[in-house]
Amino acid sequence: MPATKPIYKRILLKISGEALAGDKGFGINGQVLRQVASDLKAAKNLGIQIAVVIGGGNIFRGLSAAEEGMDRVNCDYMGMLATCINALALQDVLEQQGVSTRVMSAIELSDIAEPYIRRRALRHLEKERLLIFSGGTGNPYFTTDTAASLRAMEIEAEVLLKATKVDGVFDKDPEKNKNSKKFAKISYIDVLNKELKIMDSAAISLCMDNRLTLIAFNLKHKGNLVKVVCGEKIGTIINHQG
Repeated sequence: MPATKPIYKRILLKISGEALAGDKGFGINGQVLRQVASDLKAAKNLGIQIAVVIGGGNIFRGLSAAEEGMDRVNCDYMGMLATCINALALQDVLEQQGVSTRVMSAIELSDIAEPYIRRRALRHLEKERLLIFSGGTGNPYFTTDTAASLRAMEIEAEVLLKATKVDGVFDKDPEKNKNSKKFAKISYIDVLNKELKIMDSAAISLCMDNRLTLIAFNLKHKGNLVKVVCGEKIGTIINHQG
């Protein structure tokens, strides 16, 4: 019988924009969004305090546009705005399912989101509201992966969960190589040395320096989030021991 008791009290979940696109590859897939919201609700109903950092790559990828000649700073700000669109979409679906939420933005968008203030964020979590962080770190040249690591530390999350399209961390891209090997556990330093692209190096280094455990798992399978927070062995655990 699967475990139904969570082993964490407070988590931060990082969801990429690409994950929200599903098989469409671009934009927001309503079916995926509803599944994500359902999984978040199920985890929250276990009594867990949850914060989400959401990416914007399904709408605009700043780095890709910069490589095509656009100004990097402008591109990054455009990417931050894309995360706000995704945050509002996720908030809408969550509240349709009866989940109390707050969207907080690292860039000023007072008509649609609260400004990110750490003490206010902690208060929302204590009041059992699900938090959605948008706008990245609020600064260009930093990814939403780095924002996730930073916010996880600021809200004192016990674990950072990285939702992906595959079943964890592999030595090669499993979508391109059938002989790729999945790691059940791996150390931060090995992720950096092997240049495994689960998160960018700044985000991994931040987790390593602050000894924050990271778990990468497949978001596409309904119920996986509850399994992870209840301690089931799915995905890949990334920590100091490896």
